[in-house]
Amino acid sequence: MKQTDSITSYHAHIYFDAASVVQARALCQQAAERFSVEMGRVHEKNVGPHPMWSCQLAATPEQFAQLLPWLALNRDGLVVFAHPETGNALADHRDHGIWLGTGLELDLSIFG
Repeated sequence: MKQTDSITSYHAHIYFDAASVVQARALCQQAAERFSVEMGRVHEKNVGPHPMWSCQLAATPEQFAQLLPWLALNRDGLVVFAHPETGNALADHRDHGIWLGTGLELDLSIFG
């Protein structure tokens, strides 16, 4: 059985488009304030492996235990992709991802 002690943090990526950017920004700001997680830039373009515009929330394992259930109930139709940070970016994104809403295809080629 795999251990979780290699998880240093988690990222939750909230996906949105031009029609939902205001909703996504508000959700991320609420999460940052409520859980003291770090809110990244609101990217109005595809960044990294992400197939849509996105905003990242960075959380400790303890914060993530509270954040994920809250996102599940408050995402209001937005797709969320979350993953652990273990030092193996490919495996973290490909093998250990958690989807809230419909899973999308990531561009894993950036992890070459």
